[in-house]
Amino acid sequence: MAELKQVTLYTDGACSGNPGAGGWGAVLLFGEHRRELSGGEEETTNNRMELMAVIEGLERLKYPCHVDVYSDSAYTVNGFLEGWVYAWEKSGWKKADKKPVLNDDLWKKLLSLTRVHEVVFHKVKGHADNELNNRCDELARAAIKAFSDK
Repeated sequence: MAELKQVTLYTDGACSGNPGAGGWGAVLLFGEHRRELSGGEEETTNNRMELMAVIEGLERLKYPCHVDVYSDSAYTVNGFLEGWVYAWEKSGWKKADKKPVLNDDLWKKLLSLTRVHEVVFHKVKGHADNELNNRCDELARAAIKAFSDK
């Protein structure tokens, strides 16, 4: 089998009010190539925008890749590193308290993408000195403004 291409994906989500207008930003890096992505929704939550940033980045890939995902969202990263998403899938998308998992539509989509790509999640400190994480935050906040200016 051919070796997978190495891709780096930085992501961030933001919300003005929670719920409220939200935005997501992503920076995809492949070799010398860099692609910036962003988008938003009128009425959403911060957690949904964090998940959307990763989903949108992974969906842009044209073939299976090894992807290092860097996010400041403990919700997103721990969903995979702590195995929450696999437990939720196994339990029919119910949490330990038997209540439905929030954002299960996005978790299901993201889980399916991690089965196409070889994804490794990394937690980064938000609003610190990480240039690419800060750029994703700028993209997400700009998307909120662009979306709320419509």
